[in-house]
Amino acid sequence: MVHGYPCYSCTQKDIPVIQLSLQPQKDGLHHYNVGCALAPLTKEGVLIIGSGSATHNSHSRGSYETTAPWAKTFDSWLNDALINGRFDEVIHYLEKGPYAKTAHPTSDHFVPLLVALGAAGEAAKTKRVHHSWAHQTMSMASFSFTPATSA
Repeated sequence: MVHGYPCYSCTQKDIPVIQLSLQPQKDGLHHYNVGCALAPLTKEGVLIIGSGSATHNSHSRGSYETTAPWAKTFDSWLNDALINGRFDEVIHYLEKGPYAKTAHPTSDHFVPLLVALGAAGEAAKTKRVHHSWAHQTMSMASFSFTPATSA
């Protein structure tokens, strides 16, 4: 049980799961800093997962014959920025990302990525582990972040 609610993974194994609330009135840097504050937990074996969508505009889904150009552009920018360690751009995605407000009219499907990124640390390595599209506007790209190892 987590806060009085049965946890789907807890029914089969003794794995505690804790859900973190988003703060939609706060910006990307705030959510990245939440991840930074959680980073020490990873050294204790805690896995931090951020769930959302690389692009998420429910109002325009299904209205395109092929992948929406703005969604492709934002998705490509996000992948390139993460893979090449331009995390400051991703943290400030509304100012730096092409078509960011179209790709994410609300922040709730994007800021979980920033929490996970913050938990991995500023020198984290990024790998895209999945890429697909839903409804021609929703990129379901998934990324893993590996903390930099100390030399």
